[in-house]
Amino acid sequence: MSLIKSFYSVIKSPLITEKSNREVAFRKYAFWVDKHSNKIEIRSAVEKVYNVKVDKVTSMVVKGKMKRIRANQPGKTSSWKKAIVTLKEGFEIKIT
Repeated sequence: MSLIKSFYSVIKSPLITEKSNREVAFRKYAFWVDKHSNKIEIRSAVEKVYNVKVDKVTSMVVKGKMKRIRANQPGKTSSWKKAIVTLKEGFEIKIT
């Protein structure tokens, strides 16, 4: 089995929320990434997929929330990893 991950398996999708849209003015973009990827893999994947230069990568694991599934049965949503990518001056990503 290969240890090298595909760029498209590292980045699952861009996060389009109100908060992430406000951060676009500061060249910061949010992505839902693979839970086992590190900052180096995230940086190279964003640079190759979107053809930009990355200045900084911040990653965090978002813990799952407790929810009610049925009447009184407890359940939990999945934990996932989020990455905030800051681009170098002069680069931007068109996300619609």
